[in-house]
Amino acid sequence: MSAIRAYAATQPRGQLAPFEYDPGPLRPDDVEIAVSHCGICHSDLSMLDSEWGPTQYPLVPGHEVVGTVAAVGSNVTTRTVGERVGLGWFAGSCMHCRQCLNGDHNLCGTAEQTIWSRHGGFADRVRCKVEWAIPLPENLDPAAAGPLFCGGITVFNPLVQFDVRPTHRVGVVGIGGLGHLALQFLNKWGCEVTAFSSSPGKEAEAKKLGAHQVVNSRDDAAMAKLAGRFDFILVTVNVPLNWPAYIAALAPKGRFHFVGAVLEPIPVAAMPMIMGQKSLSGSPLGSPATTATMLEFCARHGIAPVTEQFPMAKANDAIAHLRAGKARYRVVLAN
Repeated sequence: MSAIRAYAATQPRGQLAPFEYDPGPLRPDDVEIAVSHCGICHSDLSMLDSEWGPTQYPLVPGHEVVGTVAAVGSNVTTRTVGERVGLGWFAGSCMHCRQCLNGDHNLCGTAEQTIWSRHGGFADRVRCKVEWAIPLPENLDPAAAGPLFCGGITVFNPLVQFDVRPTHRVGVVGIGGLGHLALQFLNKWGCEVTAFSSSPGKEAEAKKLGAHQVVNSRDDAAMAKLAGRFDFILVTVNVPLNWPAYIAALAPKGRFHFVGAVLEPIPVAAMPMIMGQKSLSGSPLGSPATTATMLEFCARHGIAPVTEQFPMAKANDAIAHLRAGKARYRVVLAN
C-alpha cells in the first residue's frame, strides 16, 4: 500500500500541515476508504486543543467521512470496492463483548475511535473495521452527508434508545451543528418540537428546520412558563446553562439527555428528580445498525445537514471558521 497523504497538527491548537504516513498492511477485517468529503465537528476542535486529556500528536482530525471503498481486507465479505460508504467517530469494535453482542457496538469497552487510536479523514484515504463502514443510500448527497455520521447519529440514537414517541413534547437545547439536525429528526418523528436558543436571530430558521416554537433560553420568565411541559429535553450544547430551569421544565417521568460534551459538573437537586420520577442521561453516537436506520430515515424524509464547503487544502481556514462560531451549520471539506 502507498503512503496516505493527510493534514496533521503536531501541537495543541497548532496549524494543520501536509503529513504522510505508512498505514502498513491492510488488516483482515478492515476496509480502506478513498475520502471524497469529510465534515468538521467540534470534537475535532476538542482533540486538536487537547481538551479531553492528552492528545497524541501528530493528529489527523476528521471523523465524518464519506468516500468509496478502495480496498478490503482478506476477511471482508460485506463491503465491495467502489461502494460508497460513510465513517463516523468509531472505527472498530471487538464484536464479542456483551455490548457488541447486544447490538450496542458504540458502548464496546475496547472500541477504536477514528481520530483517537487511528488517523482520521483529513486525508486522501482512511481505514476502519468493516462494521463501521456504513453504506450511503443513493439519494443522499455525498457532499453533504458526512455530518450525519457523527452529528446526525448523535442526536438520532437517543430517539431510539429512550422510546421517544410521536405524542411527546420534546425540547432541543442549542441550534447548531447538532441541534439543527435534531429539529429535523424530531419534526419528522411526529413530536411537538421546541427549540431553546440564546440567539433570537435563529428563530425563523429554527422553525424552518422543524421547530414548532422557539424559546429564548436566557429569558427566565419564558422558561418558568414551561414548567412541567416536556417529556424529553435533548442538550446539544457544551456550555453551562441554567440547568435547574430545564429540570423544572420536565414533565413527570421526563428525561434530560446530554449529547453535548459539557465539561463542567452539572448540579442537580435530588428532590425534583425523585418527586417527578425524572431522569438524567447521556449517550455516545449509535451502533452501525442504528446509523444505517438513521440514513434510511434521512433518505425517506429528505433530511440533510445544512453545510458550508471548503477544499481539503483549506482545512485551516475551515477550522478557523468553525472556531469563530461562524459555521451554519456544519463545515465539510472536499477532496
